[in-house]
Amino acid sequence: MIGIYSRRGLLKLASIMVPMGVTLPPIELLGLSGESAEASSSPVAGVPDFGTPNVSSPIGDIFPTQPPELVREMVTVAHYDLKRVQELVAVRPSLARAAWDWGFGDWETALGASSHMGNRPIAEYLISNGAPPSLFSATMLGQLTVLKAFVAAQSGVQRIRGPHSISLLAHAKAGGEAARSVFEFLQSLGDAGADPLVPLGDTEAAAIAGTYSFGVGASQQIDVTFDRREGMMSMYSPLTWTRKGMMGRPLLHLGDHAFYPAGAPSVRIRFTGDKDGVLMTVNDSQLVMTARRKQESK
Repeated sequence: MIGIYSRRGLLKLASIMVPMGVTLPPIELLGLSGESAEASSSPVAGVPDFGTPNVSSPIGDIFPTQPPELVREMVTVAHYDLKRVQELVAVRPSLARAAWDWGFGDWETALGASSHMGNRPIAEYLISNGAPPSLFSATMLGQLTVLKAFVAAQSGVQRIRGPHSISLLAHAKAGGEAARSVFEFLQSLGDAGADPLVPLGDTEAAAIAGTYSFGVGASQQIDVTFDRREGMMSMYSPLTWTRKGMMGRPLLHLGDHAFYPAGAPSVRIRFTGDKDGVLMTVNDSQLVMTARRKQESK
């Protein structure tokens, strides 16, 4: 089965990626308002003039690294909003190469986002502004010669997954007619599609859902939610794993109530029952976390 984002699914993705109550910053917070951006001109060809520095602005503790809220916004809008991508890159050109960890090491670049969405205009804009082309962008853009060179250079490269565990074949499908030859070539390889998953019934999923605690703090809770409606990718299970105040991670079922979060195949999240209820165990490299599901109040 090939899982790709639908427009409706993307709206659900946005609600997961940006927590309730969080407002992404307007362009003014980048250090250049829309008005001054239009008015500014550069004395040197090809070099943007950002105007006179605001010497009264405090230097943040994270300087000179990029503001994380802008990095996250850049990767988010690179899925679907060319205008906002252009605004961000115009002021901070380095954001064309931005990457964000959605959780458990599910890293996604702005170009990776546009690639699995099949958004050619955004992908081409990012590449023209310094984003390094990738196996996944070449696949979505229908660059068959490039893809064949990858396959010839590295055995099994077609099995590498992109952000959120999206297969290379799904990227080719997202590219549409322009990537038809790439799609057909990948199909001929036989193993470029989505990994097989164990089906999870509604009764099983509902029995796992709930709020799990691993400490006394308000943020030391995990919500496992069950929703069978159209999700971000058709290969996902109906369960989403979300730490309070953070990003939700769809869970992919491996069988026997063991899962891995989308984009993190080496992580294991297991649910087991005992006399005290349901216990969740998370194994992430050297980290092992256990959390107990809260009993529903009667």
